[in-house]
Amino acid sequence: MELRVLRYFLTVAREGSMTGAANFLHVTQPTLSRQLKDLEDELGTKLFVRHSHSVSLTPDGMRLRKRAEEIVDMIEKMEAEFAVKDESIGGDIHIGGGETRVMSYLAEIIYEIREMHPDVRVHLHSGNSEDATERLDKGLLDFGILIQPADLSKYDYVNLPEKDVWGVLMRKDNPLAAKQTIRRQDLLGQPLILSRQAIRRTSARNEFIEWFGEDFARLDVAATFNLVYNAAILASRGIGHVVAIDGLADTSQSSNLCFRLLEPRLETGLNIVWKKYQVFSPAAEVFLQNIRERFGESG
Repeated sequence: MELRVLRYFLTVAREGSMTGAANFLHVTQPTLSRQLKDLEDELGTKLFVRHSHSVSLTPDGMRLRKRAEEIVDMIEKMEAEFAVKDESIGGDIHIGGGETRVMSYLAEIIYEIREMHPDVRVHLHSGNSEDATERLDKGLLDFGILIQPADLSKYDYVNLPEKDVWGVLMRKDNPLAAKQTIRRQDLLGQPLILSRQAIRRTSARNEFIEWFGEDFARLDVAATFNLVYNAAILASRGIGHVVAIDGLADTSQSSNLCFRLLEPRLETGLNIVWKKYQVFSPAAEVFLQNIRERFGESG
């Protein structure tokens, strides 16, 4: 299976048309069709449903699309690393993780690195810890920012200095907005919008579930979310109360949302992690050196 053919396949999947993909790739349509038919024969499965003027992916085609994107991303990442000249520091750093105010610490490090090495490029991939570790394990990320609880057994890591603080995001006209802090009794019987990562039961200690104690099973979970932006839209519509990390949603005077801390206070630690025995590109190595100088040695 050739990388070129995988790129052809991804282009057709994106364009939804053999003609459109052929024009984009600057190849003839018969050549493209023949390459993709050979790919189907090689895999022993049908990848496309061919319509009169378009194509769509079969279930096997959708599965191949996910794997092909990972393979092409990995190859492009490797090519970029080897394209860097020895006499200069440049190239790409891939960092993934959830939304957190602690990103401001990393922003300072990234700023300093680019001041010294302007050819360094940083790529941020937003997602929860599960998304980050999946991409990290496949070599698509250099570093992941994990919000606890998280399994760190497979990684080297550095503890980040500040903890995220939890609270409730809701409309300003909500009766609970009159309170200075929110206790768990206040949330019973209220529609809640909760982070999928926070409520996932794992072998690691889950401080979020522990905060609710025996009341956790009684919560009215109206919706779950991965990243806060969309959850804030639901809260703005009055669908529920978002239990989330402070500082991630707009609660300015022009917003109809406000944020109240939980009582007793609930804080979550964070780590920046990387695969054990990882071989870094020069750019990623500089980033790691700066992380260790700023925050200490790894765990």
